This record gives sequence, structure tokens and C-alpha cells, in this order.
Amino acid sequence: MRASQRARGEDVGLVDALLSADERRRSSSHRFDELRAEQKALGKLIPKAAGEEKAGLLKKAGELSAAVKAADAEQNLAAEEAQALLLRIGNLVHPNVPVGGEEDFTVLETVGTPRDFAAEGFEPKDHLELGQALGAIDVERAAKVSGSRFYYLTGVGALLELALVNAAIAQATEAGFTPMLTPALVKPRAMEGTGFLGQAAENVYHLEKDDYYLVGTSEVPLAAYHMDEIVEAARLPLRYAGFSPCFRREAGTYGKDTRGIFRVHQFDKVEMFCFVAPEEAEAEHQRLLAWEKQWLGALGLPFQVIDVATGDLGASASRKFDCEAWIPTQGKYRELTSASNCDEFQARRLSVRMRDERGTRPLATLNGTLCAVPRTIVAILENHQQADGSVVVPEVLRPYLGGREVLEPVAK
Repeated sequence: MRASQRARGEDVGLVDALLSADERRRSSSHRFDELRAEQKALGKLIPKAAGEEKAGLLKKAGELSAAVKAADAEQNLAAEEAQALLLRIGNLVHPNVPVGGEEDFTVLETVGTPRDFAAEGFEPKDHLELGQALGAIDVERAAKVSGSRFYYLTGVGALLELALVNAAIAQATEAGFTPMLTPALVKPRAMEGTGFLGQAAENVYHLEKDDYYLVGTSEVPLAAYHMDEIVEAARLPLRYAGFSPCFRREAGTYGKDTRGIFRVHQFDKVEMFCFVAPEEAEAEHQRLLAWEKQWLGALGLPFQVIDVATGDLGASASRKFDCEAWIPTQGKYRELTSASNCDEFQARRLSVRMRDERGTRPLATLNGTLCAVPRTIVAILENHQQADGSVVVPEVLRPYLGGREVLEPVAK
């Protein structure tokens, strides 16, 4: 655990503080049990005693009662301290994860070849210029209504989102996922249990008056769906495809991706979420990645798969694979999907367990983005644009766009 904290760039001292608090919890619990046993034994003697002996026993019983209450309070306090420290420690990092920060990832695979626009005889436009010409994106009015990092999808832009969501849900359903429409507001325990109130808390919107949190991903309500439940092993794996609005403060990103809709405060997303036996977690992680690659391939996007470094995992993941699509006007790959193996980390915190021949034990949870809508629209517009400003519609989306093959610029 110390090595994992060190690899994450997190406080190693939390581990020693946790061990110390847990030792106090154990010793105070043992002290409480001893005093309770003495109190019960004394209680059996009092009815048989009389006179001065009974008075002495009653006095001792009063002292024991006070001591029991103090020991109970002490063990509760130690348990609360240990639990609070435990919640601050991230999941154990998988041994194969590259160590380092955001830029220290390992490229596992590159799929497809970026277009050579120079060879085609034109300079590519960025997604915002294309989207405005298509009558698909309006950020100016969104800024007037809501501020920066918000947007309207209009006309074919709105239709493109609906096509993406329907196509993504169709792929997930075919793969055996149960479609889900999830709450956007959750209680603190759901947010804390999934690991989003630690280092990620600065990016979470909190409604203080009602003590609700706006989710940054449907991973949160999907992970908490079976909270405090025992799932029979015969039902596993459980796979859900959640569609929801997502809200992120984007703290710490001042000046980054301020143009267009790549990094925004509110967006829609289709998220895959899996409950499996712990021994199946790594194989399921590879399956999630394969489904994401299938989706990006169907959209005709060149992309690379990276093994995310320890310092960029987030609290709950032991290992995370990102698929990054090529963005022509930026000249680099940018994250479009993530697939994370959280092992038993979330299940333990949310008390989601499985029952099999080995007994009752925590199961494993995994999550994978299938379609984060705005970023996917960015990648589609830029990679499938034509010299006249039109955009070719990927074949997988055409049935959901009335058979439309090309998005044409609209008259101003």
C-alpha cells in the first residue's frame, strides 16, 4: 500500500496513520469487550447479594457502567478515524502500470492512419468553425445564458448527438449490456463510495442546501445501484450501459481547451459498467477496451490506446486504458474513452458483495466510456470533413440520421 501511494504521488504517511488508528480501534474494542464481560458477570452476582456486599457490588456496577460507556465511545472514535483515513487512500495500483504523471503513459497500440489534408489540397478547419457552418454548434449564445464552457447543439448537431447515443446503446445492447437511464443527483455516500470525493472533489458540483452531488459520470449511480446488496454468483457478470448528463467543474484547467466543445462543464455520455467476480476483473477489462475499440473503429476514427500512468489513474482505478482519437487541427491524439479496472475498491466502500461456494465476499467493478458526446462530435467533424466544409457521416450513424450520408453547411 505504501508503494502504491508512492507511485500515485500521494501521501505515504496516510498508510502509517491508518495502521496506528486501526491499532487503537482494535485495542479499544478489546478493552470494551473485557469491560462488558465483567459488567455481565457482576450483573449475575448482584441479585444474590445482600447488605453491605450488595451495596459494594452496586457501586462497582455504576463505575463499570461509566467505564463501558467511555470504552464504547473510544472504540467508535477510533473506528471513525480509521475509516476516514481509509477513504483517503487510493486503490492499489496494478504492478504493470507505468509509474509517473500525465505524460508518462505507455502507447499500447495505434489504430488507423491520420488523413494527410495537405495531399488532399486543403487546410482542415477546427470543429467549432465546421460546427458553426453546419448550424450544429452555438457557443456564443451558451456563454450568454450559462457562461464559458457551455454550448448548444442545434439542428444537425442535436440530431448527431441523438444518433451517437442510439448507435452506442445499440452496440452495448448487442454486447449484452442492460440500457439504463440514471439519476444525475446522488447522495454523498454514492459519490464517496465510488472515489470521487478525494482528490477529484474539486471537480464535483455540490448542492449544499440539499446535500446532493451532480454526477460527473453515470459510473457513480451505476456503481451504487447494488449498494448494500449481495449478488448471487450465478447472476454475474452484471453489465449496464448508462446514459446520463454529466457535470464537471474542470477545476485546474484554466486556459486549456477553451475553444469549442472539447472540455465543457455539462455533457452527455454513454458509460459501460460491469460487476464481476474479482478473478474475472482483468479479462473483463480487456473486453471493455475491445468494445471501445470496436466503437471508435465503426466511427472511422484513427486512435491510439494508452496505458495510463500511476499519477493519472484517479483514486478508484488500479489500471486504466484510454483510447485517444487523432484531432487534425491540434496535431495530436486526445482522450475520447477510458476503461478502468477498480477491482474490489468501490464494492468494498459501497458494500456490494457476491455469494458463491467460497462464501460472501466483495466483487469487482469496472467502467468504460463508450461515447462522451461532445468529444466524439469534435473527432467526427474534424476527421470526416471535406474541402467544401461538409462532413461525411460514418456509416454506423446513418440509420439514425434518416440515411443522411453528408452534413452540409447551411446558408448564413
